[in-house]
Amino acid sequence: MMNSSPKGFKPDPYPYHHIMDLSIESLTNLGLGLGRDNGWVIQVPFVLPGEKIRARIYRNHKNYSSADCVSLLERSPQRVNPSCELFGECGGCQYQHLNYESQLKWKQKQVEDSFTRIGGVALDVNETISSPRQYKYRSKLTPHFEKPNTKHPFKVGFLKQGTRRSVIDINQCPIATEAINQALPIAKQNLADKKHTLKKGGTLLLRDTNGNISTDSNEFVQERVGNLTFQFRAGEFFQNNPFILQKLVDYVIRQSCLGGAAFLIDAYCGSGLFGISAASHFKKVIGIEISREGFLGAQANAELNRIKNAEFILGDASSIFETIDSTFQPCTLLVDPPRKGCDPDFLEQALAFKPQSIVYISCDPATQARDAKILIEGGYCITDIQPFDLFPQTRHIESVVTMKRNF
Repeated sequence: MMNSSPKGFKPDPYPYHHIMDLSIESLTNLGLGLGRDNGWVIQVPFVLPGEKIRARIYRNHKNYSSADCVSLLERSPQRVNPSCELFGECGGCQYQHLNYESQLKWKQKQVEDSFTRIGGVALDVNETISSPRQYKYRSKLTPHFEKPNTKHPFKVGFLKQGTRRSVIDINQCPIATEAINQALPIAKQNLADKKHTLKKGGTLLLRDTNGNISTDSNEFVQERVGNLTFQFRAGEFFQNNPFILQKLVDYVIRQSCLGGAAFLIDAYCGSGLFGISAASHFKKVIGIEISREGFLGAQANAELNRIKNAEFILGDASSIFETIDSTFQPCTLLVDPPRKGCDPDFLEQALAFKPQSIVYISCDPATQARDAKILIEGGYCITDIQPFDLFPQTRHIESVVTMKRNF
């Protein structure tokens, strides 16, 4: 008897739940296993390169199909047992079944592939710098909860693998810090006790700073990075793997100083982490942040750490060049944009300003490679690409690219 296909299923090139044997060739940048059937791409989660599997099609797209792994026919020697009993059901982690050394190599390859395919340059990428902790590293957790429904149990957790709205209940998360895991059951119970007052679903916050847990997004917390202290609201963005953060900051400072620039422009500066950390190496630092909270935080952090040579501006990153005259040279431009990358106006004005060097930090190598291509066309060359594994067991990666002006 044939399986009934779901509404909207496209039956070409495979019928719903079609079974096939597949050899996995590589991993996509989403952490999915990639195989081919007569040239047609099939993507399967939680499988590894070199494995042979029995796959079951559940969706056909324009250029590829999505499938589940029904059975593992040949196992990769890189496969390990995941630490989380919900791995494969929870959508939070993609790589718990892959040994850590191989995770680092695949993330290095992911960056290389992005720069070759999108940036149009074939360059050697440094080996990924590992996290001192592969588990129990995440200092911020934001579990979701659905709108309470008397017909179903109240669940607090992460999105179920392959879904956009369905929440899978979690009691512990192995990549979260010990303090977060101790606080999670209490936070869940407190939320459940008042579920009758909840009009809709939402997100729970647990922020660990030095073993202290904050659940109020507006509460001010402090994080120590080297000999500096950074204050920010618990709900604001701040790198959430404190165990590798010092390595990242030190590397960014070192790369920013390579050309001997006297000035540093810190675009998308947030609460001032990189600019303030680097201030002692420069005559002056100017940072810009579009978020008022981030801008006020950067000002407060400069004062907190007695940094006298850092100035911060509230506004869009592209407007920073309007406030700086040509005497602010030679300078290094430090760029740490959101996942979507830099705005075209910013890149255009950056090229016109002609910084001596550019250090570009990104959590998305694809948008980083796209922006780097524009900078290369504008007269810069890449001198170094360094991945950092801020997010072990997941597909996510931080990449730092150093560029210098050719003229």
